[in-house]
Amino acid sequence: MQLTKTSDETKGRFHICQIVARFRSTEWAAVTRSAITLALLAVLLLIGTHPAQAETEAVLYSFNSNPDGANPESRLTLNGGNFYGTTYAGGTGSGTVFELSSNGTETVLYNFCSETNCADGQNPTYSYVTFDSAGNLYGTAYAGGANGYGVVFELSPGQSGWTEKVLYSFANSPDGANPVNGLVMDAAGNLYGTTYNGGGGGNGSVFELSPSAGNWTEQVIYDMKSTHAGLAIDGSGNLYGVNWQEVFELSPNGSGGWKPTALHKFVKASFNPNGTPVLDSAGNIYGTTYAGGTSGYGTVYKLTPNGKGQWTWQVPYTFGTATSHPLAGVAVDSNGNLYGTTTTGGLNDLGVIYELSPNGSGGYKYRVLQAFNGENGNQSYGSLIFSAGLLYGTTYGGGTNGEGTVFASNPNAAVTTTTLKSSPNPSTDGQLVTFTATVTPAPPDGELITFEMIGQGPLVNGVATFQTPYLPVGKTNVRAIYFGDLNFLPSKSSWIAQEVQK
Repeated sequence: MQLTKTSDETKGRFHICQIVARFRSTEWAAVTRSAITLALLAVLLLIGTHPAQAETEAVLYSFNSNPDGANPESRLTLNGGNFYGTTYAGGTGSGTVFELSSNGTETVLYNFCSETNCADGQNPTYSYVTFDSAGNLYGTAYAGGANGYGVVFELSPGQSGWTEKVLYSFANSPDGANPVNGLVMDAAGNLYGTTYNGGGGGNGSVFELSPSAGNWTEQVIYDMKSTHAGLAIDGSGNLYGVNWQEVFELSPNGSGGWKPTALHKFVKASFNPNGTPVLDSAGNIYGTTYAGGTSGYGTVYKLTPNGKGQWTWQVPYTFGTATSHPLAGVAVDSNGNLYGTTTTGGLNDLGVIYELSPNGSGGYKYRVLQAFNGENGNQSYGSLIFSAGLLYGTTYGGGTNGEGTVFASNPNAAVTTTTLKSSPNPSTDGQLVTFTATVTPAPPDGELITFEMIGQGPLVNGVATFQTPYLPVGKTNVRAIYFGDLNFLPSKSSWIAQEVQK
Protein backbone atom coordinates (compact mmCIF):
# COMPACT_ATOMS: atom_id res chain seq x y z
CA MET A 1 0.00 0.00 0.00
CA GLN A 2 1.46 3.33 -1.03
CA LEU A 3 0.53 6.51 0.77
CA THR A 4 1.08 9.86 -0.93
CA LYS A 5 0.47 13.44 0.06
CA THR A 6 1.28 16.97 -1.00
CA SER A 7 3.57 18.35 1.68
CA ASP A 8 4.86 21.77 2.68
CA GLU A 9 8.33 20.52 1.69
CA THR A 10 7.20 19.75 -1.88
CA LYS A 11 5.63 23.18 -2.21
CA GLY A 12 8.81 24.74 -0.83
CA ARG A 13 10.98 22.99 -3.42
CA PHE A 14 8.71 24.33 -6.16
CA HIS A 15 9.16 27.88 -4.85
CA ILE A 16 12.94 27.40 -4.74
CA CYS A 17 12.93 26.47 -8.43
CA GLN A 18 10.93 29.61 -9.17
CA ILE A 19 13.45 31.80 -7.33
CA VAL A 20 16.42 30.24 -9.09
CA ALA A 21 14.73 30.59 -12.50
CA ARG A 22 13.97 34.25 -11.90
CA PHE A 23 17.53 34.87 -10.73
CA ARG A 24 18.79 33.65 -14.08
CA SER A 25 16.31 35.77 -16.08
CA THR A 26 17.00 39.26 -17.44
CA GLU A 27 14.37 40.62 -15.07
CA TRP A 28 16.59 39.73 -12.14
CA ALA A 29 19.94 40.53 -13.76
CA ALA A 30 20.42 43.62 -11.61
CA VAL A 31 19.70 41.87 -8.34
CA THR A 32 22.79 41.24 -6.24
CA ARG A 33 23.89 37.74 -5.31
CA SER A 34 23.60 38.50 -1.60
CA ALA A 35 19.96 39.57 -1.94
CA ILE A 36 18.90 36.40 -3.75
CA THR A 37 20.86 34.30 -1.27
CA LEU A 38 18.94 35.83 1.62
CA ALA A 39 15.61 35.25 -0.16
CA LEU A 40 16.54 31.66 -0.94
CA LEU A 41 17.57 30.92 2.63
CA ALA A 42 14.31 32.42 3.93
CA VAL A 43 12.32 29.92 1.86
CA LEU A 44 14.58 27.06 2.88
CA LEU A 45 14.20 28.02 6.53
CA LEU A 46 10.45 27.47 6.17
CA ILE A 47 11.10 24.03 4.72
CA GLY A 48 13.40 23.06 7.57
CA THR A 49 10.80 23.98 10.15
CA HIS A 50 8.05 21.84 8.58
CA PRO A 51 9.42 18.28 8.47
CA ALA A 52 7.40 15.30 7.32
CA GLN A 53 5.91 13.24 10.16
CA ALA A 54 6.33 9.71 8.81
CA GLU A 55 8.41 7.92 11.44
CA THR A 56 7.13 4.46 12.47
CA GLU A 57 3.37 4.83 11.87
CA ALA A 58 1.33 4.78 8.67
CA VAL A 59 -2.34 5.63 8.15
CA LEU A 60 -4.03 2.79 6.29
CA TYR A 61 -7.43 4.46 6.07
CA SER A 62 -9.01 7.81 6.94
CA PHE A 63 -12.76 7.83 7.65
CA ASN A 64 -15.03 10.41 6.06
CA SER A 65 -18.28 10.07 8.04
CA ASN A 66 -20.73 9.40 5.22
CA PRO A 67 -20.90 6.82 3.80
CA ASP A 68 -17.94 5.05 5.40
CA GLY A 69 -18.32 5.84 9.13
CA ALA A 70 -16.67 8.12 11.66
CA ASN A 71 -14.96 8.02 15.05
CA PRO A 72 -13.85 4.40 15.54
CA GLU A 73 -13.44 3.56 19.22
CA SER A 74 -12.94 -0.20 18.94
CA ARG A 75 -9.87 -2.30 18.55
CA LEU A 76 -9.57 -4.19 15.29
CA THR A 77 -10.28 -7.87 14.65
CA LEU A 78 -8.22 -9.71 12.03
CA ASN A 79 -10.05 -12.42 10.09
CA GLY A 80 -9.10 -13.95 6.75
CA GLY A 81 -6.43 -11.31 6.14
CA ASN A 82 -8.87 -8.39 6.52
CA PHE A 83 -9.55 -6.05 9.44
CA TYR A 84 -12.98 -5.58 11.00
CA GLY A 85 -14.26 -3.05 13.51
CA THR A 86 -16.98 -0.55 14.36
CA THR A 87 -17.35 3.21 14.21
CA TYR A 88 -19.27 5.07 16.88
CA ALA A 89 -20.85 7.45 14.38
CA GLY A 90 -21.07 8.12 10.67
CA GLY A 91 -22.43 5.95 7.91
CA THR A 92 -26.08 6.83 7.65
CA GLY A 93 -25.78 8.49 11.04
CA SER A 94 -25.46 6.16 14.04
CA GLY A 95 -22.34 4.09 13.48
CA THR A 96 -21.19 1.22 11.32
CA VAL A 97 -19.54 -2.18 11.17
CA PHE A 98 -16.72 -2.00 8.62
CA GLU A 99 -14.21 -4.20 6.82
CA LEU A 100 -10.80 -2.97 5.66
CA SER A 101 -9.20 -5.23 3.07
CA SER A 102 -5.48 -5.84 2.72
CA ASN A 103 -5.37 -3.44 -0.27
CA GLY A 104 -6.85 -0.58 1.78
CA THR A 105 -10.45 -0.80 0.51
CA GLU A 106 -13.02 0.00 3.20
CA THR A 107 -16.49 -1.56 3.02
CA VAL A 108 -19.42 -0.76 5.31
CA LEU A 109 -20.98 -4.09 6.30
CA TYR A 110 -23.84 -2.54 8.26
CA ASN A 111 -25.29 0.88 9.11
CA PHE A 112 -26.94 1.10 12.53
CA CYS A 113 -30.30 2.78 13.04
CA SER A 114 -31.45 1.33 9.74
CA GLU A 115 -34.73 0.28 11.39
CA THR A 116 -37.52 2.35 12.93
CA ASN A 117 -36.58 3.78 16.34
CA CYS A 118 -33.11 2.22 15.93
CA ALA A 119 -34.45 -1.19 16.89
CA ASP A 120 -31.33 -2.68 15.30
CA GLY A 121 -28.97 -0.78 17.63
CA GLN A 122 -27.23 2.55 17.74
CA ASN A 123 -23.69 3.88 18.34
CA PRO A 124 -21.41 0.91 19.09
CA THR A 125 -19.13 2.09 21.91
CA TYR A 126 -15.60 0.63 22.16
CA SER A 127 -17.16 -2.48 20.62
CA TYR A 128 -14.82 -4.72 18.66
CA VAL A 129 -16.31 -7.68 16.78
CA THR A 130 -15.89 -11.42 17.46
CA PHE A 131 -16.10 -14.16 14.79
CA ASP A 132 -17.40 -17.70 15.17
CA SER A 133 -16.17 -20.67 13.13
CA ALA A 134 -18.93 -20.15 10.54
CA GLY A 135 -17.81 -16.60 9.76
CA ASN A 136 -20.60 -14.79 11.61
CA LEU A 137 -19.52 -11.78 13.66
CA TYR A 138 -20.88 -10.49 16.95
CA GLY A 139 -20.74 -7.18 18.77
CA THR A 140 -22.64 -4.66 20.87
CA ALA A 141 -24.31 -1.30 20.36
CA TYR A 142 -24.62 1.10 23.30
CA ALA A 143 -28.14 2.37 22.52
CA GLY A 144 -31.15 1.45 20.44
CA GLY A 145 -32.89 -1.90 20.46
CA ALA A 146 -36.45 -2.67 21.49
CA ASN A 147 -36.11 -0.75 24.76
CA GLY A 148 -33.51 1.88 23.86
CA TYR A 149 -30.85 0.42 26.18
CA GLY A 150 -28.62 -1.22 23.59
CA VAL A 151 -28.24 -4.58 21.89
CA VAL A 152 -26.06 -7.57 21.19
CA PHE A 153 -26.05 -8.16 17.43
CA GLU A 154 -24.97 -10.78 14.93
CA LEU A 155 -23.95 -10.14 11.31
CA SER A 156 -24.10 -13.11 8.94
CA PRO A 157 -22.49 -13.08 5.46
CA GLY A 158 -24.51 -14.02 2.39
CA GLN A 159 -24.51 -13.68 -1.37
CA SER A 160 -26.27 -10.31 -1.18
CA GLY A 161 -24.18 -8.94 1.69
CA TRP A 162 -24.39 -9.08 5.43
CA THR A 163 -27.61 -9.52 7.41
CA GLU A 164 -27.99 -8.14 10.92
CA LYS A 165 -29.95 -9.89 13.65
CA VAL A 166 -30.49 -8.54 17.15
CA LEU A 167 -29.74 -11.38 19.56
CA TYR A 168 -30.78 -9.44 22.65
CA SER A 169 -32.21 -6.02 23.55
CA PHE A 170 -31.38 -4.81 27.05
CA ALA A 171 -34.12 -3.52 29.37
CA ASN A 172 -32.01 -1.81 32.08
CA SER A 173 -33.07 -3.77 35.16
CA PRO A 174 -32.26 -6.42 36.12
CA ASP A 175 -30.43 -7.40 32.93
CA GLY A 176 -28.25 -4.33 32.35
CA ALA A 177 -28.19 -1.32 30.05
CA ASN A 178 -25.80 0.23 27.54
CA PRO A 179 -23.37 -2.55 26.62
CA VAL A 180 -19.83 -1.32 26.08
CA ASN A 181 -16.78 -2.89 24.51
CA GLY A 182 -16.82 -6.21 22.64
CA LEU A 183 -17.71 -9.79 23.41
CA VAL A 184 -15.71 -12.92 24.22
CA MET A 185 -16.89 -16.40 23.22
CA ASP A 186 -16.24 -19.69 25.00
CA ALA A 187 -15.81 -23.13 23.44
CA ALA A 188 -19.55 -23.81 23.64
CA GLY A 189 -20.45 -20.66 21.72
CA ASN A 190 -21.68 -18.65 24.70
CA LEU A 191 -21.07 -14.89 24.54
CA TYR A 192 -19.96 -12.71 27.45
CA GLY A 193 -19.81 -8.95 27.79
CA THR A 194 -20.32 -5.94 30.05
CA THR A 195 -22.86 -3.15 30.39
CA TYR A 196 -22.07 0.35 31.61
CA ASN A 197 -25.40 0.86 33.37
CA GLY A 198 -28.33 -1.13 34.69
CA GLY A 199 -28.24 -4.54 36.27
CA GLY A 200 -29.29 -5.33 39.83
CA GLY A 201 -27.31 -2.46 41.32
CA GLY A 202 -27.83 0.01 38.50
CA ASN A 203 -24.09 0.44 37.88
CA GLY A 204 -23.44 -2.13 35.19
CA SER A 205 -23.21 -5.88 34.83
CA VAL A 206 -21.39 -8.84 33.34
CA PHE A 207 -23.80 -10.85 31.20
CA GLU A 208 -23.89 -14.21 29.44
CA LEU A 209 -25.81 -14.97 26.24
CA SER A 210 -26.38 -18.68 25.60
CA PRO A 211 -27.65 -20.11 22.28
CA SER A 212 -30.43 -22.70 22.33
CA ALA A 213 -32.48 -23.92 19.35
CA GLY A 214 -31.93 -20.70 17.41
CA ASN A 215 -32.70 -18.40 20.32
CA TRP A 216 -30.50 -16.71 22.89
CA THR A 217 -30.97 -16.52 26.65
CA GLU A 218 -29.42 -13.71 28.70
CA GLN A 219 -28.45 -13.84 32.35
CA VAL A 220 -26.51 -11.46 34.58
CA ILE A 221 -23.61 -13.29 36.15
CA TYR A 222 -22.10 -10.37 38.07
CA ASP A 223 -23.19 -6.88 39.15
CA MET A 224 -20.38 -4.34 39.31
CA LYS A 225 -19.30 -0.70 39.27
CA SER A 226 -19.23 0.74 35.75
CA THR A 227 -16.22 0.98 33.46
CA HIS A 228 -15.74 0.95 29.70
CA ALA A 229 -13.59 -2.19 29.89
CA GLY A 230 -14.45 -5.51 28.32
CA LEU A 231 -13.55 -9.04 29.40
CA ALA A 232 -10.74 -11.55 28.88
CA ILE A 233 -11.26 -15.32 28.87
CA ASP A 234 -8.77 -18.14 29.47
CA GLY A 235 -8.69 -21.69 28.12
CA SER A 236 -10.70 -23.01 31.08
CA GLY A 237 -13.56 -20.58 30.50
CA ASN A 238 -12.71 -18.29 33.41
CA LEU A 239 -13.55 -14.62 32.82
CA TYR A 240 -11.44 -11.64 33.89
CA GLY A 241 -12.67 -8.08 34.15
CA VAL A 242 -12.24 -4.80 35.92
CA ASN A 243 -14.48 -2.17 37.47
CA TRP A 244 -13.93 0.95 39.54
CA GLN A 245 -13.40 -1.16 42.65
CA GLU A 246 -11.35 -4.16 41.60
CA VAL A 247 -9.84 -6.55 39.11
CA PHE A 248 -11.99 -9.68 39.33
CA GLU A 249 -12.24 -13.27 38.12
CA LEU A 250 -15.48 -15.13 37.39
CA SER A 251 -15.17 -18.93 37.47
CA PRO A 252 -17.86 -21.48 36.52
CA ASN A 253 -19.03 -23.19 39.73
CA GLY A 254 -20.05 -26.44 37.99
CA SER A 255 -23.79 -25.97 38.51
CA GLY A 256 -24.56 -23.22 36.00
CA GLY A 257 -23.48 -20.36 38.24
CA TRP A 258 -20.35 -18.28 38.64
CA LYS A 259 -17.97 -17.68 41.52
CA PRO A 260 -16.56 -14.12 41.75
CA THR A 261 -13.07 -13.52 43.19
CA ALA A 262 -11.49 -10.11 43.74
CA LEU A 263 -7.88 -10.30 42.53
CA HIS A 264 -6.97 -6.72 43.44
CA LYS A 265 -8.77 -3.83 45.14
CA PHE A 266 -8.10 -0.33 43.83
CA VAL A 267 -7.26 2.33 46.40
CA LYS A 268 -9.66 4.81 44.80
CA ALA A 269 -12.52 4.52 42.33
CA SER A 270 -11.15 7.66 40.66
CA PHE A 271 -8.32 5.58 39.16
CA ASN A 272 -10.80 4.79 36.32
CA PRO A 273 -9.48 1.38 35.18
CA ASN A 274 -11.03 1.42 31.70
CA GLY A 275 -8.47 -0.67 29.82
CA THR A 276 -9.70 -4.15 28.92
CA PRO A 277 -7.57 -6.78 30.70
CA VAL A 278 -5.40 -9.13 28.64
CA LEU A 279 -3.74 -12.47 29.52
CA ASP A 280 -0.31 -13.65 28.42
CA SER A 281 0.69 -17.30 27.87
CA ALA A 282 1.81 -17.61 31.51
CA GLY A 283 -1.55 -16.47 32.87
CA ASN A 284 -0.43 -12.99 33.92
CA ILE A 285 -3.06 -10.25 33.66
CA TYR A 286 -2.25 -6.79 32.29
CA GLY A 287 -4.39 -3.66 32.21
CA THR A 288 -4.41 0.11 32.49
CA THR A 289 -5.92 2.80 34.67
CA TYR A 290 -6.85 6.14 33.14
CA ALA A 291 -5.83 8.02 36.30
CA GLY A 292 -4.07 7.16 39.56
CA GLY A 293 -0.46 6.26 40.11
CA THR A 294 2.14 8.44 41.77
CA SER A 295 1.31 11.43 39.57
CA GLY A 296 -2.39 10.86 38.94
CA TYR A 297 -1.95 10.41 35.16
CA GLY A 298 -2.61 6.67 34.93
CA THR A 299 -0.77 3.36 35.13
CA VAL A 300 -0.06 0.04 33.46
CA TYR A 301 -0.54 -2.80 35.96
CA LYS A 302 0.32 -6.50 36.07
CA LEU A 303 -1.11 -9.32 38.18
CA THR A 304 0.92 -12.52 38.49
CA PRO A 305 -0.58 -15.77 39.88
CA ASN A 306 1.52 -17.53 42.54
CA GLY A 307 -0.11 -20.95 42.04
CA LYS A 308 -1.83 -20.86 45.44
CA GLY A 309 -4.86 -18.83 44.49
CA GLN A 310 -3.20 -15.49 45.21
CA TRP A 311 -1.94 -12.77 42.90
CA THR A 312 1.05 -10.41 43.05
CA TRP A 313 0.38 -6.78 42.07
CA GLN A 314 2.96 -4.80 40.08
CA VAL A 315 2.89 -1.41 38.34
CA PRO A 316 5.31 -1.63 35.39
CA TYR A 317 4.76 2.03 34.54
CA THR A 318 3.25 5.19 35.99
CA PHE A 319 2.44 7.90 33.44
CA GLY A 320 3.43 11.53 33.88
CA THR A 321 2.76 14.82 32.18
CA ALA A 322 4.67 13.99 28.97
CA THR A 323 2.37 11.09 28.03
CA SER A 324 -0.71 10.33 30.07
CA HIS A 325 -4.24 8.92 30.52
CA PRO A 326 -4.39 5.56 28.72
CA LEU A 327 -7.96 4.56 27.91
CA ALA A 328 -7.07 1.45 25.91
CA GLY A 329 -5.63 -1.74 27.35
CA VAL A 330 -2.29 -3.21 26.28
CA ALA A 331 -1.19 -5.86 23.81
CA VAL A 332 1.47 -8.40 24.86
CA ASP A 333 3.93 -10.09 22.49
CA SER A 334 5.72 -13.43 22.95
CA ASN A 335 8.74 -11.70 24.53
CA GLY A 336 6.67 -10.01 27.22
CA ASN A 337 6.76 -6.54 25.64
CA LEU A 338 3.66 -4.43 26.23
CA TYR A 339 2.18 -2.00 23.71
CA GLY A 340 -0.55 0.56 24.16
CA THR A 341 -1.74 4.10 23.54
CA THR A 342 -2.41 7.21 25.60
CA THR A 343 -5.09 9.81 24.97
CA THR A 344 -2.91 12.81 25.83
CA GLY A 345 0.75 13.75 25.68
CA GLY A 346 3.29 13.74 22.90
CA LEU A 347 4.39 16.76 20.90
CA ASN A 348 0.82 17.60 19.90
CA ASP A 349 -0.95 16.44 23.10
CA LEU A 350 -3.06 14.02 21.04
CA GLY A 351 -1.64 10.85 22.58
CA VAL A 352 1.11 8.40 21.68
CA ILE A 353 1.83 4.76 20.89
CA TYR A 354 4.16 3.34 23.55
CA GLU A 355 6.18 0.24 24.32
CA LEU A 356 7.10 -1.25 27.71
CA SER A 357 9.89 -3.84 27.47
CA PRO A 358 11.24 -6.02 30.34
CA ASN A 359 14.63 -4.72 31.48
CA GLY A 360 15.87 -8.07 32.82
CA SER A 361 15.68 -7.12 36.49
CA GLY A 362 11.92 -7.26 37.03
CA GLY A 363 11.20 -3.75 35.75
CA TYR A 364 10.23 -2.26 32.41
CA LYS A 365 11.70 0.31 30.04
CA TYR A 366 9.28 2.85 28.55
CA ARG A 367 9.61 4.05 24.94
CA VAL A 368 7.38 6.22 22.76
CA LEU A 369 7.04 4.67 19.31
CA GLN A 370 4.98 7.43 17.71
CA ALA A 371 3.14 10.60 18.68
CA PHE A 372 -0.21 11.34 17.07
CA ASN A 373 -0.31 14.72 15.35
CA GLY A 374 -3.78 14.92 13.83
CA GLU A 375 -2.65 14.09 10.31
CA ASN A 376 -1.73 10.56 11.41
CA GLY A 377 -4.58 10.27 13.93
CA ASN A 378 -5.94 11.85 17.08
CA GLN A 379 -6.49 9.83 20.28
CA SER A 380 -6.67 6.05 20.23
CA TYR A 381 -9.28 4.42 22.48
CA GLY A 382 -9.07 0.75 21.48
CA SER A 383 -6.35 -1.75 22.31
CA LEU A 384 -3.72 -2.57 19.68
CA ILE A 385 -3.45 -5.94 17.93
CA PHE A 386 -0.51 -7.76 16.31
CA SER A 387 -0.16 -9.10 12.79
CA ALA A 388 3.08 -10.12 11.05
CA GLY A 389 5.21 -8.11 13.47
CA LEU A 390 3.21 -4.89 13.12
CA LEU A 391 0.78 -3.20 15.48
CA TYR A 392 -2.64 -2.13 14.21
CA GLY A 393 -5.22 0.15 15.77
CA THR A 394 -7.74 2.94 15.34
CA THR A 395 -7.94 6.59 16.33
CA TYR A 396 -11.18 8.38 17.22
CA GLY A 397 -10.27 11.53 15.29
CA GLY A 398 -7.64 12.87 12.96
CA GLY A 399 -6.63 11.62 9.54
CA THR A 400 -7.31 13.31 6.23
CA ASN A 401 -10.90 14.21 7.12
CA GLY A 402 -10.67 14.51 10.90
CA GLU A 403 -13.07 11.59 11.38
CA GLY A 404 -10.61 8.93 12.58
CA THR A 405 -8.17 6.41 11.14
CA VAL A 406 -6.97 2.85 10.93
CA PHE A 407 -3.19 2.80 11.37
CA ALA A 408 -0.20 0.49 11.47
CA SER A 409 2.92 0.92 13.62
CA ASN A 410 6.22 -0.96 13.56
CA PRO A 411 7.77 -1.56 17.00
CA ASN A 412 10.83 -3.15 15.39
CA ALA A 413 11.69 -0.52 12.81
CA ALA A 414 15.37 -0.52 11.84
CA VAL A 415 17.66 1.93 13.64
CA THR A 416 19.28 4.24 11.08
CA THR A 417 22.43 6.37 11.03
CA THR A 418 22.70 9.49 8.90
CA THR A 419 26.03 11.08 7.93
CA LEU A 420 26.75 14.24 5.93
CA LYS A 421 29.69 15.63 3.97
CA SER A 422 30.15 18.60 1.62
CA SER A 423 32.51 19.33 -1.27
CA PRO A 424 34.39 21.54 -1.79
CA ASN A 425 34.78 22.88 1.73
CA PRO A 426 35.87 25.65 1.88
CA SER A 427 34.30 26.97 -1.32
CA THR A 428 34.38 30.38 -3.03
CA ASP A 429 31.46 32.77 -3.41
CA GLY A 430 29.19 31.48 -6.20
CA GLN A 431 30.90 28.10 -6.46
CA LEU A 432 28.66 25.02 -6.69
CA VAL A 433 28.72 23.07 -3.41
CA THR A 434 27.51 19.46 -3.19
CA PHE A 435 26.11 18.13 0.08
CA THR A 436 25.91 14.33 0.31
CA ALA A 437 23.88 12.51 2.97
CA THR A 438 24.09 8.77 3.55
CA VAL A 439 21.49 6.78 5.52
CA THR A 440 22.42 3.31 6.78
CA PRO A 441 20.73 0.87 6.38
CA ALA A 442 19.28 2.20 3.14
CA PRO A 443 15.56 3.16 3.20
CA PRO A 444 13.47 2.92 0.01
CA ASP A 445 14.47 5.10 -2.94
CA GLY A 446 12.60 8.37 -3.27
CA GLU A 447 12.25 9.23 0.40
CA LEU A 448 13.39 12.79 1.11
CA ILE A 449 16.36 13.98 3.13
CA THR A 450 16.16 17.49 4.53
CA PHE A 451 19.46 19.39 4.43
CA GLU A 452 18.72 21.80 7.26
CA MET A 453 18.42 24.69 6.52
CA ILE A 454 19.23 24.76 2.79
CA GLY A 455 17.11 22.22 0.88
CA GLN A 456 16.07 18.64 0.21
CA GLY A 457 16.98 15.68 -1.95
CA PRO A 458 15.59 12.18 -2.64
CA LEU A 459 17.36 9.03 -1.51
CA VAL A 460 18.82 6.64 -4.08
CA ASN A 461 20.45 3.52 -2.63
CA GLY A 462 20.64 5.28 0.72
CA VAL A 463 22.34 8.42 -0.63
CA ALA A 464 20.84 11.88 -1.23
CA THR A 465 22.54 14.98 -2.61
CA PHE A 466 21.77 18.67 -2.75
CA GLN A 467 23.74 21.19 -4.81
CA THR A 468 23.69 24.96 -4.55
CA PRO A 469 25.92 27.93 -5.49
CA TYR A 470 23.81 30.29 -3.39
CA LEU A 471 25.40 30.20 0.06
CA PRO A 472 26.37 33.38 1.93
CA VAL A 473 29.98 34.31 2.51
CA GLY A 474 31.10 32.99 5.87
CA LYS A 475 30.08 29.77 7.65
CA THR A 476 26.71 28.03 7.21
CA ASN A 477 25.85 25.18 9.56
CA VAL A 478 24.10 22.29 7.82
CA ARG A 479 22.89 18.88 8.95
CA ALA A 480 20.95 16.09 7.21
CA ILE A 481 17.68 14.78 8.66
CA TYR A 482 15.97 11.51 7.74
CA PHE A 483 12.43 11.52 9.12
CA GLY A 484 11.82 7.77 8.94
CA ASP A 485 8.95 5.60 7.74
CA LEU A 486 7.08 2.51 8.92
CA ASN A 487 10.20 0.34 8.70
CA PHE A 488 13.08 2.77 9.37
CA LEU A 489 13.58 5.00 12.41
CA PRO A 490 14.48 8.68 11.92
CA SER A 491 18.03 9.93 12.42
CA LYS A 492 20.08 13.12 12.09
CA SER A 493 23.67 13.77 11.09
CA SER A 494 26.08 15.93 13.02
CA TRP A 495 26.25 19.58 12.01
CA ILE A 496 28.97 20.52 9.54
CA ALA A 497 30.20 24.08 8.91
CA GLN A 498 30.32 24.96 5.23
CA GLU A 499 32.78 27.85 4.74
CA VAL A 500 32.33 30.20 1.77
CA GLN A 501 35.19 32.56 1.00
CA LYS A 502 35.16 35.74 -1.15
